[in-house]
Amino acid sequence: MSKSMSGRFRAWYDYERDCNAKTIAMIESVPPDRRGDPNYTRALRKFAHMVAARWMWAFRLGVLPDHPPSREWFPDLGTLDSIRPHLDRVETAWAAYFARLDEETLGRSFEWTGLDGKRWRWLTEELLVQVFGHAWYHRGQIATLVADLGGRAIDTDYIFWNRPEQVG
Repeated sequence: MSKSMSGRFRAWYDYERDCNAKTIAMIESVPPDRRGDPNYTRALRKFAHMVAARWMWAFRLGVLPDHPPSREWFPDLGTLDSIRPHLDRVETAWAAYFARLDEETLGRSFEWTGLDGKRWRWLTEELLVQVFGHAWYHRGQIATLVADLGGRAIDTDYIFWNRPEQVG
């Protein structure tokens, strides 16, 4: 892994994109006869929420020109297919952002207006830590919901993406 913090964030975003694909695969693994269950909708809503959070922070950083229409954003009737185009757009924008991220930017603070109407200031590095942790938290919830619905939970632990070197 890179010794620079910006290089680490780039690698971690590659990992997150891989996890997003695995999350889609988990949701798709839910048997069709279980997709009417409220927990299936909960899993979809959590995934949409993850996409919306990345989208909102991309807007606040000036990476995207718009933001999700509401805090409880959930496209159409809540299908995975209705979330995918938004995920693709958000991932593309963040990948471009991380491609140009440098140490100076990580150390800069930025300001935004929160959903509460108050102005806030934070370091870019702290924001990026928050967004990564937020995704890990919700992916775990989705994996539990999927398993409870009879689908296949996929382990998205970092160690399975970036395998350690076996030495003995």
